Amino acid sequence: MKFGWSSLLLLLLAQPAMAQRKYNKTISGPLEIATVKVKGGFFDMGSDDEALDRKPAHTVQLANFKMGAYEVKQQQWEAVMDENPSFYKCDECPVTNVSWDEVQEFIKKLNSTTGKNYRLPTEAEWEYAAREGNYERLTKYSRPRTAAGEVLASENNKNLRTPEKTLKGEKYSGRSAGPQSIAWYVNNADGRVHPVGRKQPNKLGIYDLCGNAEEWTADWYASGYGSKDTVTNPTGPVGGRSKVIRGGSFASTASEVIVTRRAAYLPNTRERYLGFRLVEEDK
Repeated sequence: MKFGWSSLLLLLLAQPAMAQRKYNKTISGPLEIATVKVKGGFFDMGSDDEALDRKPAHTVQLANFKMGAYEVKQQQWEAVMDENPSFYKCDECPVTNVSWDEVQEFIKKLNSTTGKNYRLPTEAEWEYAAREGNYERLTKYSRPRTAAGEVLASENNKNLRTPEKTLKGEKYSGRSAGPQSIAWYVNNADGRVHPVGRKQPNKLGIYDLCGNAEEWTADWYASGYGSKDTVTNPTGPVGGRSKVIRGGSFASTASEVIVTRRAAYLPNTRERYLGFRLVEEDK
């Protein structure tokens, strides 16, 4: 009988520790937001060859930032908000059916819990990361010369200029001529979201920037970019009616998951294909 009471006492004492381990697994674990360091630089944002709201193409300079490697998952949202609003339930899938306003509440609680400083990416940061970062501009002529500085006659018609890398990057966010290998979209998604990180990442190691879930950004929507002047760390208009959406979703066509595509939703919009990813700022 003595052994039985001792065993019961040990079990009662162990319960708080067991509960704490369960709490750590279900609450603290999901709050680890994987980020990728994105080196700042220059890029050409938008396109003069596409829809009016993507014009004019203009040069943007960005500082370094950390972009979420994945869209925020359902288990992460539930760990913070104690509920899962997603239409298709799947812990490892992106949380969807969340409004911009609700995302702000999630971020506020997440920052309070973790002591970190997360936020939504600006539209420029999103496109820069989707285009895989900085692209060099090689604009000077590169002609082979003699020690005296004379251009070699035999080389006059060769290598007159080092080929210039495009500032636009790729059409899709990854080294792919089409979205099949990098995106869940209407042709392969079977009408639903999928676990994050199952398609190929882009060069920076960021997944699902094209397809799976459309993504909220921080910026108010404007119907165009206004000027071709170079801008530094732009944050969009100071106010507006709708917020910018990027990336396309599982319900999007191939033309809707390209890196320049934009859309505008009211901040209280909830959709089964609409989610988000985060940027982490250093404190």
